[in-house]
Amino acid sequence: MTISSSSTRTPAPRPEGARARPTRPSARPNGQWKVDGPTPLNANEEWKQVDNGLSVRERIEQIYAKGGFSSIDPTDLHGRFRVWGLYTQRKPGIDGGRTATLEPHELEDEFFMLRVRIDGGQLTTEQLRVIAGISQDFGRDTADLTDRQNVQLHWIQVESMPEIWRRLEAVGLGTTEACGDVPRVVLGSPVAGIAADELIDATPQIHEITSRFIGDESLANLPRKFKSAITGHPAQDVVHEINDVAFVAVEHPEHGVGYDLWVGGGLSTAPRLAERLGVFVEPAKVADVWHGVAQIFRDYGYRRLRNKARLKFLLAEWGAAKFRQVLQDEYLGYALPDGPAAPTPATPGDHVGVHRQKDGRFYVGVTPIVGRVSGPTLAKLADVIEAHGSTRLRTTPHQKLVVLDIPAERVESLVAELDALGLSARPSLIRRGTIACTGIEFCKLAIVETKGNATAAVLALEERLAGLDLPHPISLHVNGCPNSCARIQTADIGLKGQLVTIDGEQVPGYQVHLGGGLASQDRAEAGLGRTVRGLKVAADGIADYTERVVRRFLAERDADAGETFAQWAHRADEEALQ
Repeated sequence: MTISSSSTRTPAPRPEGARARPTRPSARPNGQWKVDGPTPLNANEEWKQVDNGLSVRERIEQIYAKGGFSSIDPTDLHGRFRVWGLYTQRKPGIDGGRTATLEPHELEDEFFMLRVRIDGGQLTTEQLRVIAGISQDFGRDTADLTDRQNVQLHWIQVESMPEIWRRLEAVGLGTTEACGDVPRVVLGSPVAGIAADELIDATPQIHEITSRFIGDESLANLPRKFKSAITGHPAQDVVHEINDVAFVAVEHPEHGVGYDLWVGGGLSTAPRLAERLGVFVEPAKVADVWHGVAQIFRDYGYRRLRNKARLKFLLAEWGAAKFRQVLQDEYLGYALPDGPAAPTPATPGDHVGVHRQKDGRFYVGVTPIVGRVSGPTLAKLADVIEAHGSTRLRTTPHQKLVVLDIPAERVESLVAELDALGLSARPSLIRRGTIACTGIEFCKLAIVETKGNATAAVLALEERLAGLDLPHPISLHVNGCPNSCARIQTADIGLKGQLVTIDGEQVPGYQVHLGGGLASQDRAEAGLGRTVRGLKVAADGIADYTERVVRRFLAERDADAGETFAQWAHRADEEALQ
C-alpha cells in the first residue's frame, strides 16, 4: 500500500551530486580540542576522557565474563564495549512505536551483537570456518554480511567473549575498534591483487594503516566514528563518496599510479557526499595522509553535539581548500601535488558473476539475499570453496561474497553448488541490487523490520518482473530507522523505516527516497535521492510499490539515451513516482 499527499507541493529536488548546505559556525564552543580546549562538553566525552574503551577488554575477560551480564558497569556496557565490537541487541517483542520512548536499558536484551572486523574484506577458508563455528557455538547460527565488509553475529553472551577472542585471534581476526568513536574497518576492493583490470593492489596500504593505527591510544577517542576506504580498481568499488576518508586509484600523467583523496562523506540523517581535495597521493604516503586526516578529525572535529560530531560537518564549514591546507601545513609538513580525478567507472562495483583473474583463473561474485547467511551456510561455503581448489574469498561493501582463484574447469560446478547454498552468481537484477540493515529484529534504534520484509519483496518481484528487460540492477535499500546503515539516500529506491498512518492508524512502513546512487552503481555522478513529500510505503507493500515504479520507469525511460532509473527518477513528475 502507498500513501501520498498530492495536495502538498514538493520543492524541486536537489540536483544530482549537489552538496548539502554548509553549516554555519556556532557561536558556542563546539568542543574542538585545538580551538576550545579538551574540556569535555557532554557526558559521552567525559567517560571517553576517563577511559576511551581499549582497556575494557581486560575487564570483560577478568570480571564481566565471570560475573555475567549483571556485573557489567553501565558506562562500560553502553559505551566502551563498542570499541570491541559489542552492542547490546534489542529485546524481542518491543514494537517500533516504543523505540523512541523507552530508555536504553528497557530496550536492550542481555545478549550482544558482535561485529567481526575484516579489513579489506579479505578472508581465508580457515578464518571463515572459525566465524562459522563461533556462530554455531555461541550465536544461535546467526551471521549477516554487512555493507562494510564485516560479519555480524547475534545472541552472544559476555561469558563467551574470552573464548571467542581466542578463536578469532588464533587465525588473525579480531574485533578491535569494530565499533565506537574510533577508526572503523578499512574498506578495500574485493578483487584487490587479482583483478585483470586493476590499477594497483591497495592491500599493502590497508595493512600499513591497520598495523600502525588500529588500537593506537592516540586515535581511540575521536568525536565519533571514522570510516575509511581504499581501492585500486577502476570500478571504484568501495563506496568512497560516503566515507570520512577515501583513496581512489588514479593514474597521474607525471607521477604514475597513485590515489585521488576524498574526505567528508557520510549519510545518516544529514547526508553529505565526500569531496575531492584535488591532490595526488603516492602509495608510500597513503598511511601518513590517512593519519593526518584522522588527526584533523580528532583535533578539530565537533564534540559538543553528537549529531554534529562527524567529519562531514567540519568539511562543510572549512571547505576543501582549507582542509587541504591544514592537512599539509599542520599534519604532513609538505605539500601534496595536484592530481586528476579518476575516470567514471565503466562497470558495476559489486563484482557479481564470473570474471577472469589476471593469472587466468576466475573469481566468482555471489549474492545472498540481503546479506543474510548463517553459521552452517558459512561452514558449507568453506567446504565448497576448498573442494574447488581455493582457500580465499572476500566480503564486499554490497553485502556480497567473492570467491577467488577458481580454475576454469571448476567454475560451473562451483556456481551450481553455491546456488544450492542460496548464494547466486547469476541473480536477478532485483536480488543483486537489494540490501537491508539489521532492522527491528536485533537493533535498538530500529522502528521497522527489514531483512524479512526485503527478502519477501525480492522473492515476489522476481516472479512479477520475470521477463522484463531491466537495463541495470535496481538498487533497493531497506533501512529500519533514519540512520541509513543501508544507504537509503544512495539507492535507486531507498526505504527509510518509520511509522506511517493508514486509515487513521499508525503502522510500520517506510519513507521513499528515489534516484540516489554512487559511482560504483552505474552512476555517471554520485548523487543523493529525492523524496516526494508524503510518499510512504507500508511495510508489507514494498513489492507492490517497487513493481509499480519500475514498470513506469521502463515505459517512460529514454532508452536511446541509455537513461538510468536514477536519471529518470529525478526528472519524472511526482505522479509517476507514486
